[in-house]
Amino acid sequence: MVSELCIALLSIISFKKNNLFVNPADNIGYKSLQVIAHADRFNRWMFESIAPFAAGNILEIGSGIGNLSRYFLEHNYHITLSDIDPVYTHILHQQFSRFRNLQGIMQIDLQHKNFQLEYASLKESFNTVFYLNVLEHLQDDNLAVKNSLYLLKPGGTLIILVPAYPILYSRMDKALHHVKRYTKKSLNKLLSDNGTTLKNSFYFNAIGIIAWLYGKLLRLETVPKKEMNFFDKLVPTSKFLDSLLMKKMGLSVISIAQKMNR
Repeated sequence: MVSELCIALLSIISFKKNNLFVNPADNIGYKSLQVIAHADRFNRWMFESIAPFAAGNILEIGSGIGNLSRYFLEHNYHITLSDIDPVYTHILHQQFSRFRNLQGIMQIDLQHKNFQLEYASLKESFNTVFYLNVLEHLQDDNLAVKNSLYLLKPGGTLIILVPAYPILYSRMDKALHHVKRYTKKSLNKLLSDNGTTLKNSFYFNAIGIIAWLYGKLLRLETVPKKEMNFFDKLVPTSKFLDSLLMKKMGLSVISIAQKMNR
């Protein structure tokens, strides 16, 4: 009930600002972001996994409510935040406008049919572009990668995190509007097909597979708060297991690719 009231209030705010009614992309996704927002150990672990590859002028696509954004800002990275949903961009403004290293907050749609015309002012503007748990929502992932590279400077870095293993596709994936899940091979093929040079690729969060199977067996549609809090406490163990397995398996896959110099 509280979540629904929050969404309604944010919609009214957005109406006053933009003269139209807008809701977050979906209530289930919004609730999941709220639950994950309190998993500080897990979010910090994800940040630490991708931060070494991010440098220069950075763009985060699909920032949501800023679960990862805040770590980049707190660690003084120069970063632009973005989301397709104006309610989320409003939340990002509320949360992070105070940071001097914040370069801007904008709406970006990687599936826009006239992307290069719509975002011409952003052509080759960034040294790093990253998006975490975004690509799996998009019908045309090839177009999304192509448009991401349009925003990158030559030699720039693209970082993508997606859910792993099609066999794990569950009711929760469907509720979250996931089009697909990936393997390291399928994600890296997508990147190589777009002319990038692969720099690194690895699985992330092996123990999370057990948690996801638990949700699949129970036919859950949202990330349960109690279970997420418990998993957050296990992060030190999860990190050790990933190290032991040499990142050969995990609930997610992370790939880092470089845009070729002209």
